[in-house]
Amino acid sequence: QVQLVQSGGGLVRPGGSLSLSCALSGWTLSNSFVGWFRQPPGKEREFVAAIHWTYDSPFYGDSPAKGRFTIARDSVKNTMYLQMNRLEPEDTAIYYCAAQAQARDYTSHGIQSADNYDYWGQGTQVTVSP
Repeated sequence: QVQLVQSGGGLVRPGGSLSLSCALSGWTLSNSFVGWFRQPPGKEREFVAAIHWTYDSPFYGDSPAKGRFTIARDSVKNTMYLQMNRLEPEDTAIYYCAAQAQARDYTSHGIQSADNYDYWGQGTQVTVSP
């Protein structure tokens, strides 16, 4: 049984930093992407960042957090991370980690599409407020 267990998040002031972790278990670490998505209040889920597990290649695509957030993974600990710097109130959202059972679309649109991810973490709240 595949499980993604998230930790981290919380409340931070604008300009501050937070980090998120996502531990993966029961998943065959393969030639696929893992990533982070978020859902702001009253909005749809949106892509934040992804990384290819085998090649350790980050991808930020059209993410509004590009340049401020950094995705990474530790293949020994089977954990991925999201370091969030220079946080803004607009970053307030529930953050989800996700993993693909196998890569099936290497296009920019495909990597950023939540439909291409098969396993999801439980979600964690990040609130950026003065």
